[in-house]
Amino acid sequence: MMQSAAVLCADIGGSFIKFGISRKSGQVEELARVPVPKSDSRELAEALRNLADDADASGILPIGLSTAGLVDPVTGKGLSANIPCLTGLPIAQAFSQATGRSVFAANDADCLTLAEANDGVGRGHSVVFCIIIGTGIGGGIAVNGRILRGAGGVTGEWGHGPALNTSVEIGGRLVHVPRFSCGCGQSGCVDTIGGARGIEKLHGLFHGDERSSHRIVEDWQAGDAKARETIEAYLQLVADPLAVAINTVGPSIVPVGGGLASAAALITALDEAVRARILNRLDRPLLVPAIRREDGGLMGAAVLARQGAADARAA
Repeated sequence: MMQSAAVLCADIGGSFIKFGISRKSGQVEELARVPVPKSDSRELAEALRNLADDADASGILPIGLSTAGLVDPVTGKGLSANIPCLTGLPIAQAFSQATGRSVFAANDADCLTLAEANDGVGRGHSVVFCIIIGTGIGGGIAVNGRILRGAGGVTGEWGHGPALNTSVEIGGRLVHVPRFSCGCGQSGCVDTIGGARGIEKLHGLFHGDERSSHRIVEDWQAGDAKARETIEAYLQLVADPLAVAINTVGPSIVPVGGGLASAAALITALDEAVRARILNRLDRPLLVPAIRREDGGLMGAAVLARQGAADARAA
């Protein structure tokens, strides 16, 4: 792979398209940020074409896309709740036709995984399981610097499926935790309690007290008894299914992205809880905050474009 070859990259989120250029491996420059046309794929393609042509008049640089939602590795079709026009669209094919360039697409969690595996804390690790703990729960897997693409584009999604315990021990007592309904259509998913809103939901369940997740974590660190019980329960509920996923995947590093990754003490506590539950007992941190949280979408998209272009040349 030509590490110095320039590529274009775009991070298509729920609100904005971040567009950039990577002139060499490990570096990315954001060039523009424009609103996402969520309901019209033709408008989205036109916006992408204009951004690409402004950045590269030659018309030859490939584009890597990080998208909100799944991308089926066989059909190339998207499935996105945040950007409806991507659902059912063969993303790379459609945007390649519209821009006249080679286009390579993957979902945002996979792109963050690529960024961390190649140019982040996962660099040098053969198996990287990158997890996202923010508003919701997500993840991706990279093996030898390349994303593992599962059936239907579902890989590393440890946040979904009925994985939650129905009770936790806090303050010396056993407390029932209901299987909350999830947006995926199931109930009892880690996604329902594992993110920032989940911490707030647990706190309200246990104490009838409305606080922001940020405040709960701060109060926990300050020794507040109610916040301590909430976080103790949270750690039990999240560490169990995460340990199962880690035992299954076998990563040597687990970068953590998403909003809660900025709460270093919480990630340290979750790391300790997880390492006590997995078979491969480590005397070093396994879960560590990702360092590409701000530019992971663009950086991962750039890696994707370089790898895709190299594969195309080799074919």
